[in-house]
Amino acid sequence: MGNHKKQMEKKTDDLIDKIKESTAKLQVDNTSRGDLKIISRAMRELRYAFKVFSHYRQDRIVAVFGSARTDPENAAYIQAIDFGRRMAEQSWYILTGAASGIMEAGHRGAGRKQSMGLNIMLPFEQDSNPIIRGDHKLVHMKYFFTRKLMFVKECDAVCLLPGGFGTLDEGLEVLTLLQTGKRDLVPVVFLDAPGGNFWKDWDAFVRGQLLKDGMISPEDLSLYKVTDSLDCAVQEILNFYHNFHSMRYVNDSLVFRLQQPISDAMLEKINTDFSDILSSGQFAVSDPLDEERDEPELKAMPRLTFHFNRRSLGRLRQLVDTLNESQ
Repeated sequence: MGNHKKQMEKKTDDLIDKIKESTAKLQVDNTSRGDLKIISRAMRELRYAFKVFSHYRQDRIVAVFGSARTDPENAAYIQAIDFGRRMAEQSWYILTGAASGIMEAGHRGAGRKQSMGLNIMLPFEQDSNPIIRGDHKLVHMKYFFTRKLMFVKECDAVCLLPGGFGTLDEGLEVLTLLQTGKRDLVPVVFLDAPGGNFWKDWDAFVRGQLLKDGMISPEDLSLYKVTDSLDCAVQEILNFYHNFHSMRYVNDSLVFRLQQPISDAMLEKINTDFSDILSSGQFAVSDPLDEERDEPELKAMPRLTFHFNRRSLGRLRQLVDTLNESQ
């Protein structure tokens, strides 16, 4: 364990040295003042945001997106309140853009204790809502790209209620990252107001245009869920972690950490039904790999390891569903 700790400290020191080296090259490159301001501000924002969120890495966080302009009387606002309350009752944190509308509604349902915020600084309409204002779990950010990075990096689930360009941007960014494997799998729910068709119409466009014209694969539809049912939305997120806990790439292997071991019969079924997503070999049950020693809190969890082709992300999500249904 002592040698492993030293190795991790060496890797950390190497990363810090690379950051310093890149910083020194900015001066050598005669980088413009405007570019330096972007780099400086982005690094300061991310450093502080990482510090805040580092205290909640063992907790579950759901990112809630939606319009800042939704009135409290709107059915989507009420749906967001109920969603925030239901997830907070399951000890989940509700992470929003911290403004008004749907974002405020999610926080109102969760309460201040279970609320987190990533507020964007705009010259209009984006003051933080009274639920989260002044809380140590609220981070103010200048750039959309650093803000979206924090949303996607820190969340364990995503729920989108009706919204405008920003909401569509956030939803499509998440789906793009999942589809390309740039983000570990998380459940994504597009939640309409009861009887609403905002996301239902969007889903019809996706199926009728993108899928029909071959711009996405049928399996990509497994990456998200569209519903107007609060119960369905909550269960979609909770069920995702019924047996599946987390995933990690170790060299050329993908490791699924599970809540419960799978049976021999289930392992055989997986090897039969999901052989198409393997680049080589078979699915196997294993103990933690040596490289996972930096996560001792996960040591006791059963593992499913395999050589994933890194392309079939929709099918990978279907594998997660199969593992959850087996328990």
